[in-house]
Amino acid sequence: MCCSSLHIPTMIQNLDQPDYASRCIWVNGPVIVGAGPSGLAISAGLKKQGVPYVVLERANCIASLWQNRTYDRLKLHLPKQFCQLPDFPFPDNFPEYPTKDQFIDYLESYATHFDINPRFNESVQSAKYDETCGLWQVKTISTGGSNWGEVEYICRWLVVATGENAEKVVPEFEGLQDFGGTVMHVCDYKSGESYQGKRVLVVGCGNSGMEVSLDLCNHKAIPSMVVRNSVHVLPREVLGKSTFELAVLMMKWFPLWLVDKILLIIARLLLGNVEKYGLRRPSMGPLQLKNTQGKTPVLDIGALERITSGEIRVVPGIKRFSRGRVEFVNGENLEMDCVILATGYCSNVPSWLKDNDFFSEDGLPKTQFPNGWKGNGGLYAVGFTRRGLSGACMDAARVAADIGRIWKEETKQSKCLRRCF
Repeated sequence: MCCSSLHIPTMIQNLDQPDYASRCIWVNGPVIVGAGPSGLAISAGLKKQGVPYVVLERANCIASLWQNRTYDRLKLHLPKQFCQLPDFPFPDNFPEYPTKDQFIDYLESYATHFDINPRFNESVQSAKYDETCGLWQVKTISTGGSNWGEVEYICRWLVVATGENAEKVVPEFEGLQDFGGTVMHVCDYKSGESYQGKRVLVVGCGNSGMEVSLDLCNHKAIPSMVVRNSVHVLPREVLGKSTFELAVLMMKWFPLWLVDKILLIIARLLLGNVEKYGLRRPSMGPLQLKNTQGKTPVLDIGALERITSGEIRVVPGIKRFSRGRVEFVNGENLEMDCVILATGYCSNVPSWLKDNDFFSEDGLPKTQFPNGWKGNGGLYAVGFTRRGLSGACMDAARVAADIGRIWKEETKQSKCLRRCF
C-alpha cells in the first residue's frame, strides 16, 4: 500500500461531520481499539494530555465482557483499590469487593466523567501500517444506525486495548458432538437457578470454574469439576486482610520467591493439604507463575469447603464424550446432563493486526512487562500485562504520556512555524 492508495486528499472527512458520504475518515490523533477498562483508561489519559482520539468498540456498550459475558454472582476478586482506573476512585459506599453490577456502574461513571464516547458497533477487520506514509489504515465493519458498511480510519497512532480476554477458548473433545445435553462456554452462563438436580460437568478449575461450581452447589445442582493440570488455591483473605494486598506489601521487602514460599505456607495452614482432593500444586510459586505464564491463582471464596465435603466432585482430564456420558483419562465413566466450559479466553489481535512483529502468535506483546506497551510506527498496547487492571493502568499512563509528549512537541513546532510566516 502507498500513500496514493489511501486517497487522503479526496476521501477524508472530519469526524465532526455526522453524515459523511464517504467511508474514509482521518483521525487527528490515535485510534483506540476496545472500550473495556483498558480502552477507558487510555482515553482518560489522552484527554488529560489534550490529545484527540477515537475509540472503536465492536459491541454496543463499554466493557462488553463484563456486561454481556459474565455470571450474575461475579464480584471483583481483588479489593477495589487495586481495580480502580486512573484519577477516579470507587465510591466510598462500595464494598471492598464490588459486585459485577457495581463495577459496571463505576465504568459507566468513568466514561461519563471523562466524556469518553466510543464509536459502538464498529468491528475492526484489519489494521496495517504504511511505512511510506507513516500512517495506520484501520478498516472496520460498522453495523450501527444509518452508517452501516465498511469504514476506513487513517491515523498516526494505533492503541490496541482489546485485552487478553477478547475471545472465548473452546477446546475440541472427542465425541462432544454426540453428547446430546446442553454444552456452553462459561461466558454464556448466568446462574445455577435452572440447573437444580442436574449433573453438570464444569471443565476448568480456575477462578471461573471454581465459582461456577460453587454457584451450582448453591442452587442444588450436582457439579463435577475437571482438574486436568496443577493449580494454586489461596485463601482470599488472611486474618481479615486481602491475600493479594498482603503479597504486595511483602514484595516491598522480600524477593518474589520468598513471598511465594510464605503464601504457600499460609495456604497450607489455612486450607490444609488440598492435593488429597485432587488439586495438585504447581512446582512454581503462585506469583512467579502469574508473572511468567499469566496463570492466576484461585482465590477461594467457598468452593474448597464444598470440595472437601464432596458436594463438588473433582475429576481428572476428559478422554471422550458419548451420549449423555463422559469418560475420563483414569477410566472412570459418568453420566452428565450438562457441560459448562470454563476454559478461559484469549487475545484476538492476530486476527486483525497485520504484518507486525510486536505481538506474538498468541496475541500478547513479545516484550514482557513492564516494557510491552510500545512498538514501532506509533503502535501501542494497553492491557496485556497479565497483571489485571493495575497493570493496564500502568500501561495507559505510559502510553498517554508518550503520545502526549509527541503531540505537544509537534503542536509547539506548528505554532512556531505559523508565527514565522
